Amino acid sequence: MTLAARPVASDPPPLHLGTGTTPAPPGDDGALLDAYSRAVVAAVERAGPAVVNIEVHGLTGGRHPSREGGSGSGFLFTPDGLILTNSHVVHGARRIEVTVQDGRHLEASLVGDDPDTDLAVIRVTGDDLRPVSLGDSGTLRPGQLVIAIGNPFGFQASVTAGVVSALGRSQRKRSGRLMDNIIQTDAALNPGNSGGPLVDSRGEVIGVNTAVILPAQGLCFAIPANTARWVAGRLIQHGWIRRGYLGLGGQTATLQRRLVRDLKLGAASGMLVLHVEPASPAQTAGIQEGDVIVAFGGSPVGGVDDLHRLLTEGRIGVAAPLTVVRHGEKRELAVAPVESRPRDQD
Repeated sequence: MTLAARPVASDPPPLHLGTGTTPAPPGDDGALLDAYSRAVVAAVERAGPAVVNIEVHGLTGGRHPSREGGSGSGFLFTPDGLILTNSHVVHGARRIEVTVQDGRHLEASLVGDDPDTDLAVIRVTGDDLRPVSLGDSGTLRPGQLVIAIGNPFGFQASVTAGVVSALGRSQRKRSGRLMDNIIQTDAALNPGNSGGPLVDSRGEVIGVNTAVILPAQGLCFAIPANTARWVAGRLIQHGWIRRGYLGLGGQTATLQRRLVRDLKLGAASGMLVLHVEPASPAQTAGIQEGDVIVAFGGSPVGGVDDLHRLLTEGRIGVAAPLTVVRHGEKRELAVAPVESRPRDQD
């Protein structure tokens, strides 16, 4: 015989997830749904109409041979037809076609894309376009409910749910830059989900789905909405992200402990310069192959990624001290980064 537990007067009231909805009255079909289901359904009903399928044709593939095309996801974030997606979905496309949730096929134009953050903005023109709001990814906590909506393998408007597994992950983008503050989730993603929204229980976008680790399961990643909001604004304004450019290449290198101690360096490693572009700001400043960059603008440089982070828009055209170790001695040079222009990337 199976015994069923009955509530008593001292039992706490049932827990309802914060979805802005109230429990369905007895006898209603909604009464069969638990709080978790109601949260997911409400979020999808709010965000789902903004999700689009993206088909790209004639991809150039950067420096690689041309490919016929590909597909991915995206979402409307303004009522006048601006769509956020991943850069790797639309980068190099000769033609972009968007399918909105009501089945309409719309031609899209590229507003701008940024391979370093794997974000892009495209635009469509049409009536009755229903955008979704960008939320505040800075309020996320591990364990929080999240829902992914996209078009994996062409199955449109597919929904998966999970939690925020971790915050502050780092991920290297196809351009080679390391991007920080990535959201890790176990909401299942598959090829075709790229560019789709990761939403919270209120149906607000808190991330842009970007990658999975195969063949692992439950290791999926999204770009925070706060990053996407900043990048989208600059892509709309300029078509690319303005960053500083020095004109050098190198790799992270460990410094001898004696050098770190004797020269009073802020880090135990730096960026070893392997190549200096002719007529570049680096060459003008006197940077040489074999130098190890250990500081820029007063901030320690422990490697390539640190220097990338410091070459922000505000550094363009502004001379700043750059500290190198050369032949065991510390030298300070002055360098003024120029604007890095967009280029074809892998």
